[in-house]
Amino acid sequence: MASLLENMNIPPCIWFESGDKRNAVASIVAGILFFIGWWFIIDAASVYPQLMNGAYHVCGIFGTISLVMVNSVSNAQVRGDAYEGGCMGPRGARIWLFLGFVMGFASVIASCWILFANFVATEVVHQWPGVGLFLQNSFIFIASLLYKFGRSEDLWG
Repeated sequence: MASLLENMNIPPCIWFESGDKRNAVASIVAGILFFIGWWFIIDAASVYPQLMNGAYHVCGIFGTISLVMVNSVSNAQVRGDAYEGGCMGPRGARIWLFLGFVMGFASVIASCWILFANFVATEVVHQWPGVGLFLQNSFIFIASLLYKFGRSEDLWG
């Protein structure tokens, strides 16, 4: 039996063949955090549908839009090195990045507000929907930061 398994060749993963794995690892971890964040709210909404108001999902949607906004602007565009087009140039890229961060912070703050106002301060038997909402937005915001600042743009060429 041992000789059979010794002769098996498993091809290596082509993502990790290069020397620098920072971009791949940062992207994978950010994607896993984003998935876990949405999984928390899906779990809370499916287990306690009577406690989950439909408006609570707006926080996660704005957090997701924030992730896209923050990561659609490269660091070179913010510095003004690689961006000369558009109506506002690097100033527009900086405003877009700022608005993305404001949206991300606002979604985390709003979910924290909902957690404490509707689940901690009141006599609710189950606090998991509020905790799940807060964890969702926290994980999405951490994933956004990790995806933005965890990757190196020098490898892009």
